[in-house]
Amino acid sequence: MSIEKKSELKGKEKREGNEIRKIFEPRVERSFERRGEAREMVAKDPIGFQHESCEINSCWMVYDMKFPKAIAKLESLHKRIQVCLDGSPPAYHLDIGHGSGLRSWIIVMDGGGWCESIPDCLSRSTTKYGSTKHMKNVSWFAGILDPSPRDNPEFYNWNRVRVKYCDGSSFTGDAILSGVSRGGLATILNCDKFKSLLPNDARVKCVADAGFFINGRTISGSSDIQEIYERVITLHGSAKNLPPSCTSAMEPNLVIILMFFPQNVVPYVQTPLFISNSDYDSWQIENILVPKYLDPQQVWKDFKSQISNCTFGQRIIIQAFGVEFLKAFEGLTPSFTRGYFITSCHSHGAILSTNFWFSPASPRLLHKTIAEAVGDWYFDRAGFQCIDPYPCARDCKL
Repeated sequence: MSIEKKSELKGKEKREGNEIRKIFEPRVERSFERRGEAREMVAKDPIGFQHESCEINSCWMVYDMKFPKAIAKLESLHKRIQVCLDGSPPAYHLDIGHGSGLRSWIIVMDGGGWCESIPDCLSRSTTKYGSTKHMKNVSWFAGILDPSPRDNPEFYNWNRVRVKYCDGSSFTGDAILSGVSRGGLATILNCDKFKSLLPNDARVKCVADAGFFINGRTISGSSDIQEIYERVITLHGSAKNLPPSCTSAMEPNLVIILMFFPQNVVPYVQTPLFISNSDYDSWQIENILVPKYLDPQQVWKDFKSQISNCTFGQRIIIQAFGVEFLKAFEGLTPSFTRGYFITSCHSHGAILSTNFWFSPASPRLLHKTIAEAVGDWYFDRAGFQCIDPYPCARDCKL
């Protein structure tokens, strides 16, 4: 690569980094000691409040200070950063922090599946999964984004952001980068890059929820998910955005296919990472193990609502998938900075569900909820690495 080209790339990265820093830099000029003060300002001038407090150029927002949070679109940045499939600007929902959490941030990236062909992406571009034009103006905040100290005691007063997912390829003070499903995978892929955009003295960690997809086989023995990933990466040109620390260590012909599988990426992630997942993840069982086209008679239909509806033979197949998941997960190189909470629930995603995150009904490992485990790990009170010893998939009552 020429010196001029390298200089151009570095300049681009610096400009994008500066835009991100504008969002996350501590604001000393304005602070709201009382949430009521923010509400009063919103009521008087919602647009002026948004521009003065958030410092996001040309975005619009109509605030509702209750649990649902309004959408904001990055109109002026979308020509320089990743955009939605239809070209509309990226968007997010924000709940402003207060008190001790005023200078701390948590960013959660939504999930929503991939498009793996041009017709598929064109179809998707007319929906909320491919365009901010078709998204609802409000989004509910729960689980790790919940503003209630009762339901989210560790992070309730942080600045909490929910980034909308609309590109179809997984998004290639203190801060947490997090995400669910494809957003969880994106968290793993972008964890180190996210840290590099923030001040060196900031405590930065990542929490990936339901994003540990394995290279499993279907009930017929084919590797459909690997073929899907290959099409997605080729179509979206994702290879150039994969972590260089990982791609440089692998053979070129393997990078395209294998880098979307976390078991091949996690060992190279240097930023502290927490993984929340189920070894009997419902999405993976229903799409990687038993895709619809392999069940034309719908003999697997009943288990999708309750794992207890499975026949003995189906349970054996599902249990074998769980063993395959644990083989991939336990094959990771050890890391004392990594945390994990692996349940046996037949479920997909936990951190945005109040019942999963922190409630009397929440799944517990070592007598801790996911909220307690993440909180202890993030604040360095205690490490947490636990896999549910329950040997079979189970329905978790939530």
